This record gives sequence, structure tokens and C-alpha cells, in this order.
Amino acid sequence: MSSRPFLRIDNIHKRFGPIIASDGVSLQIDEGEIHALLGENGAGKSVLMSMICGMVRPDEGEIVYKGVPVRFNSPREAIRQRIGMVHQHFMLVPNLTVAENYILGRGSAFRVINDIDKVHAKIRELSDRYALDVRPDALIEDLSVGEQQRVEILKALFNGIDLLILDEPTAVLTPQETDRLLTLMRDLVADGKTVVFISHKLDEVMRVSDRISVMRDGRVVNTVSVDHTDARGLARMMVGRDVGMELVRSAAAPGRLVLSVENLICRSETGLPAVRGISLGVHAGEIVGVAGVSGNGQSELALALSGLLPVDSGRVVLNGKDITGLAPARINAHGFSHIPEDRHKHGIVQSLSLSENTILQRYDQPPFAARGMLSRRAIGTHTRDLIKRFRIKCHNENQRIGDLSGGNQQKLVVARELARNPDFILVNQLARGIDIGAMEFVMEEMLKQRESGKAILLISTELEELFAICDRILVMFHGEILGELPPDRARLEELGLLMAGKTADHSEQPTLAG
Repeated sequence: MSSRPFLRIDNIHKRFGPIIASDGVSLQIDEGEIHALLGENGAGKSVLMSMICGMVRPDEGEIVYKGVPVRFNSPREAIRQRIGMVHQHFMLVPNLTVAENYILGRGSAFRVINDIDKVHAKIRELSDRYALDVRPDALIEDLSVGEQQRVEILKALFNGIDLLILDEPTAVLTPQETDRLLTLMRDLVADGKTVVFISHKLDEVMRVSDRISVMRDGRVVNTVSVDHTDARGLARMMVGRDVGMELVRSAAAPGRLVLSVENLICRSETGLPAVRGISLGVHAGEIVGVAGVSGNGQSELALALSGLLPVDSGRVVLNGKDITGLAPARINAHGFSHIPEDRHKHGIVQSLSLSENTILQRYDQPPFAARGMLSRRAIGTHTRDLIKRFRIKCHNENQRIGDLSGGNQQKLVVARELARNPDFILVNQLARGIDIGAMEFVMEEMLKQRESGKAILLISTELEELFAICDRILVMFHGEILGELPPDRARLEELGLLMAGKTADHSEQPTLAG
């Protein structure tokens, strides 16, 4: 490992209007290391790396790469300096092949046609060298999410890189694909590359990194060697206080059937098949998890259950009443609460105050309204109670909710939905966008709801979240439920195979296109 800094970031500032994304960040990356950038969503990790690869320009500060100050105006300039970044949302054209994506924008049509055989050969050579299993003639739209990520990584290698930045690369992978990626990082470093690994997952960071920089609120709060820290210490740096790493829960005692889903079929908002004949049940006093790589119909399942997406066929029965096709307001009236995946689209109205957001479904009901008039006193008291109980950071209940951090917005949605005292709670991505301390709190709240006899369906791409609080886990793949497992970490490999579409006999399941 070189003694001189390979990449040095000095006092970088970046604002987007009133939002401070980088608040005087300073960071040093050494040559030939895997340097993890750890922090919760909104900590400023991705924005910082986007400035390094030319997608965003800093307002102030200096970036020094290989001993030379640089200020890239575009990703193309960064690529010329052998810097590559694989983004959380892939930058691929779905109706082109792998090779066509690699040569897109590289010259005239004549040159592209003339070079295509060389491109295929280079892709195969790099794919074999790093065991990436990328086929140059494969259409992007026919590839799984994990395969598309390998295509993106190989694309960076194809361009020739010394520095590779991976932005939340394991967020869309099965456990087996995650293991494979962490091994690849080590292989790249052994081959002379330097890797920056952006993540919020403590276990993966500890497994693969040489050094770890922790970001919070747009700043680097500490940089440590992996040998001189542990998961608990990293969690403390991320949130600024001690965090319990294990939740205590009693054995489940499921009661009556609260929600029954029978052969549900629906399409996505674009009209493509999304949920294909799903049947499931959730009983009082249990938390049922739904695992799966993002994009396998989980979002559409949640929207269909809550009345936000039309159902083609099948039935949804809540407390013995058929609620299939009812409007969301009528479904809510039957004891149904929904903590949505996209809080901005389906959970809050950003221009309204916290108080107004807490009564969105109950503005015309006692004690918040009487004889057609709102009771500001009752609404204020209710909102202040929720703010205190759920530790929501805000100025007061009259503050505009759009001015809160994402994590505090999420806590208000959770608080509002639980305060309605539902029989059934549908949760899609419970801990998305909240820090590890807040995650611990909302998970404990879900366990309290379970203890009080609520039926909970928890959809999540975070396996640790499912293992921590679920009583059983269903696995979705291409709109179907392939199997059910207990929340046993010893069966992680089996869970990963199901997430990849492999059943107990290891046979491949057909894709939606098939």
C-alpha cells in the first residue's frame, strides 16, 4: 500500500438550495485499499462520491487525485482519469446488448460496427479474468438485477479504471451474490485497483474493508481501521450514541386469521404482469415477512392490498370482509394501516404541517372534528404526544413536514399509522431512510404491536430487518411466492436461493417474460 494519499478530499462543501449535502468534508483514500464509506441514507455519501466522478460539482473545497488537484465537469472527464462509479440505480439502456451499452457514444456508426468483435473479445477476457460471467451479446432487459450489476462493474473495468466507487452495491443482491461481490472487491485490490465501498450495512463493511470512514449529517465524523473497531462502535459513530444490536422478543402465539389473500393477480402501473396468483394469510399476534430482491412484485402487492393499484382477479379479505377493489379510505376504515414504501408519494403531504399530516385519514372524525369544525387543540395535543413518544426531531407541531429529515418523516408516518389502532398493519420498507438508532426504535414498536395482538405484514429488502422481528418469512420471485422459511440465519443460503428463483430442487423458475 502506497504511503502517499491516492485520493484526498479537503473541506468540500455542497448545497442544494437550503439542503446541505456536504458540510466541510475531508477524507483520504490510500492506494490499494478497500475504503468503506459508511452512513445512513442522507448522510452525504453518494453526493460526495458523485463529486469525485464528475456528476456533481462542489461549491467549495479541493479534490486531489494522484497528487494533482482535479475538478471534473463531467463523468467522461473522470473516466479519462481512470475513475469509475457503479451507481445504486444502474445506467444501462435495457433494449441494447451488453456490448452495445459499452460502446454507446464512442464514435460513428461505422466505427462501432467495425469494433464490435474487439469489444466482444475484451468483454469475454475481463469476464473470465474476474469471474463475472457477463455475456456480451445478452440483452440488458433479459438479465437479472444481480447480472446487471456485474455488467456495470465490468463496464467500469472495460473503460480502464484505477479507482472504482461502488454505491450501495449489495442493496439489490441475494446473499450469495453479495458474497460473490465482496470476493470480487478483494480480487480487484489484489490486481492493483482501489475500491470505495459506499454502504450502510455494518456486517458487510466489517467483512471486506481495510479502513472505514463514517459520515453523519454531511460530515466525516471518524475514520478507523477495521482492526480497531466493531459493529457496535460503528453504530455509535453513525448515530452519536450507544445502540442496542439485538432485539428481545417472545415466541409468537398467532390467533385468529386477520388478513387473507386468495390467488391475487395484478399488473404494474405500466401494465406488465407483477403479482401472479399470490395466496397468503396473516394472523393476529404475528409478523409475517416478505423477502425478495427489489422489483419482484413486492411493491405492487403492497399497493394492491391497500387499494392503490387495481386488482385483476383474486380476493383480499380483512376481518372476514372482502375489501378487494375498495378505495383506500374505505379499506382504512376496516382497521387497515399502511406504512408505504414511498412516503412522499403515498405517506405524507410535504407542504402541510406535522399536525395536518397526523390526521390525514381522520380530519373529519372525533376528537379532531365536531359539527364540521376542526379542533385545533385536540389535533395539537395528539401531534405533540406522537412527537414525544416517537422522538421526532422538529421545531414544533406546526412545522412543515417537508422540512424534516427523511428519517423523521418516516417516524411520523409510523406514529400516525400505529396511533389509529388498526387490526392489520402493512409495512413496506420499515427502516428505509432512518438511522440505526431510529430503526431500533421502530422495530421495537412493531414488536409491541405484535404483542398487543396486531397482524403485521412486513415487506423488506433488508434481510436483517426480517430476521430481527418476523415470525416467518415468505420469499417472492417474479410475482410469486416460492417458499416460506423461519427467521433462522442458519438458513440464509436457502433463503438466498429462493430469492434467486431456485426452489428446493434447485430448479430455475421462469421469468415474467417467460
